[in-house]
Amino acid sequence: MDPILLALSYPSIDPVLVRIGPVEIRWYALAYIGGLAFAWWFVRRLVRSRPAGSRLMDDRAVDDLLFWATLGVIVGGRLGYAIFYKPGFYLENPERVLALWQGGMAFHGGLIGVVLAIVLFCRKRRIDMFSVGDLAACAVPLGLLLGRLANFVNGELWGRVSDVSWAMVFPGGGPLPRHPSQLYEAFLEGLLLLVVINLWRRRTGALDRPGELAGLFCAGYGLARFVVEYFRQPDAFLPDSGFLFGFVTMGQLLSLPLVALGVWLILRARKRAVAAGNPAAGKM
Repeated sequence: MDPILLALSYPSIDPVLVRIGPVEIRWYALAYIGGLAFAWWFVRRLVRSRPAGSRLMDDRAVDDLLFWATLGVIVGGRLGYAIFYKPGFYLENPERVLALWQGGMAFHGGLIGVVLAIVLFCRKRRIDMFSVGDLAACAVPLGLLLGRLANFVNGELWGRVSDVSWAMVFPGGGPLPRHPSQLYEAFLEGLLLLVVINLWRRRTGALDRPGELAGLFCAGYGLARFVVEYFRQPDAFLPDSGFLFGFVTMGQLLSLPLVALGVWLILRARKRAVAAGNPAAGKM
């Protein structure tokens, strides 16, 4: 039977939620706002849940952290997209880097931006950056979940051609059904990672081992992204139809050092906890 006949209908959703004259409120923008708002609320909640004498920072510091992190996401995500995916285009058109409304953000670039923002914030406040990274790791996956759902609403970043029963024909993706890889990413990089990290936090006391949850996030995201790339359509504007060295995608290549960083952070955190005589270091 023709695979097109078996494909699910793509639930076409207007990417613009509200139009007021020339002003548009898009689902994608709301995903960013919602993710940042949740991170602000959840980090505040985590900080307040700690004993008064061991709280990492106060509410005002969390507010300041949100500002730094937002700046890091936007600047890092945009520059990462320009450098990793379209360096030639943006070298010829440097003014287009500022055209955020035209789309184009890279997670790995955004992550680098957030890490640099956390480092600068912690130096300014004289706070342990690994502990702050752990707090961020507990909240960031929800933002990834919302962002991937927004990608699905936009009908972008679709998957490879497939004959699975849940494949969809995406607008702009040609006539053949494809994997809804945005939903795979929303589940693996977002929902599953959010649940795993916070269960690990609650059951093992990982917040007492600075860097462990940040490592779990890096390793977990890197593995999830590496797997999903086998279902996601490679970026056509890259050489060789999106495959580097003929067999790996840019997303996979960028995820490998992320996994390595995550493993290093976890081992570092547990080694330091053992050296400090922390009994929680032995919990798995």
